[in-house]
Amino acid sequence: MTRPHLPVLSVIFLVCLFLAGPVLAVETGATAPDFKLKTVEGKKVRLSDYRGQVIVLKLATTWCPTCKEQTAEIKKAGEFLKENKVAVVEVFLQDSESMVRDFLAEENYPMPFVALLDDGSALEAYNVYLIPRLVLIDRDFIVRRDGSLMEAEDLLREVGKLVAKKDSAKKDS
Repeated sequence: MTRPHLPVLSVIFLVCLFLAGPVLAVETGATAPDFKLKTVEGKKVRLSDYRGQVIVLKLATTWCPTCKEQTAEIKKAGEFLKENKVAVVEVFLQDSESMVRDFLAEENYPMPFVALLDDGSALEAYNVYLIPRLVLIDRDFIVRRDGSLMEAEDLLREVGKLVAKKDSAKKDS
């Protein structure tokens, strides 16, 4: 028995998911949802440990091709992120510790970053439905961007604005 309506229903579902995206994302201007996860070394880290720094939060997996593209774009911006002490936090969703270790062994990051193993709390807190997910969080722990793939040029521009916001506040005081 064939199901001729199944492809049509699948397309409708994907369109609805795409259109619902902005509704499901963390609201820009809202306080970033916090979580506490383990690094591959076993250290527990809270996202809020980075309050006071601009944060680039990437929610992804080791096996997703688009997630790997996002990693490459972040690495292109790596020197700028390093120079401006931007916290790069990558949360691996639904990946085992060994998968993450293998993935990281093949990567060479130009900036410091922390890799976290999700236990479901980041997935839930950020209502992750599509990957990769890139969230930009300002020094006050406020979400300034929540979306999908971002090219290095756009990342540099948007993070640059967040970095400059603090620098201009220092000059005004």
